[in-house]
Amino acid sequence: MKALLVREHGPIESLTLAEAPDPQPKAGEVLVEVRAASINFPDLLVIGGTYQKLPPRPFSPGKDFAGVVAAVGEGVTLCKPGDRVTAQIEYGAYAGKCVVREANCHVIPDSMSFADAAAMGLTYLTAHFSLVERARYQPGEVVLVNGAAGGVGLAAVQIAKALGATVVASVSSEEKAALAKANGADHIVRTDVPDIRESFRKQVYDAVGKRGVDIIVDPVGGDVFDASFRTIAWSGRVVVVGFAEGRIPQVKAGILLVKNISLIGLQWSDYRDREPQKVRAVQQELFRLYEEGKIKPHVMAAYPIEEHQKALAVVRDRKVVGKVVLLID
Repeated sequence: MKALLVREHGPIESLTLAEAPDPQPKAGEVLVEVRAASINFPDLLVIGGTYQKLPPRPFSPGKDFAGVVAAVGEGVTLCKPGDRVTAQIEYGAYAGKCVVREANCHVIPDSMSFADAAAMGLTYLTAHFSLVERARYQPGEVVLVNGAAGGVGLAAVQIAKALGATVVASVSSEEKAALAKANGADHIVRTDVPDIRESFRKQVYDAVGKRGVDIIVDPVGGDVFDASFRTIAWSGRVVVVGFAEGRIPQVKAGILLVKNISLIGLQWSDYRDREPQKVRAVQQELFRLYEEGKIKPHVMAAYPIEEHQKALAVVRDRKVVGKVVLLID
């Protein structure tokens, strides 16, 4: 099979497209012929060797994919050969075939394309777990989503709106603002402005009032996190998803105390590994929302695996809006 391999950690140019042996499913595992794989920002960290979990080399990166079941191991009952599925794994998706635990493999609706299924993997599950599992969203609350045109951000906008929230989206360009609005955002906050610390809060207060926002979903970090934190309402919840801006922010504990703020972390892959039954329930909910037309990934571009460097560069250079996927035939 074809596979993108990390032989030595480094820039995206260090990836090589090569032949690799076909994996074989063991008991409780599923072998999938991969048709589409999603590119996520953590994949770049894995390739570069800076992610918190790194497999032994050589390996294929990639954390979610969609394809067709080719074979199943002993004891597998949740899917069968020929089923169209999506799955989440720690690494290995950038390859022609992939083995995944049965618990992490989900049969997709007939109406869902492989590209959509791959694009709805890690990002939509992360967004849903951020809002519902971690922040305990309540109907009618105000949700602020930072990085709202990115993978997790746009998914959070769509899901929050589907749940009935008033959605405030922070973005860094007119193009991203238009995309967030088209996907359900009620209000836009621009981060490409002078004095973001004061401007951010003014924009939020002008939009929803000085009470502020109930929930912040933040995959950005840095100055955007610092500015948005000043808009949180009394007893608000802030969910830290990632640090796409690069700088990991720090929070003074006294602020948490005086405003009864909950600062919450989300490492979604822990749910994948520790509570796969909970992930399965959320995945089915996401499929339902998709079939009802309430959510749909924005696949900005789909590249053949031979053009993987172009695809990865779009994500590396922060030019992606929505999602980028690799097509594997």
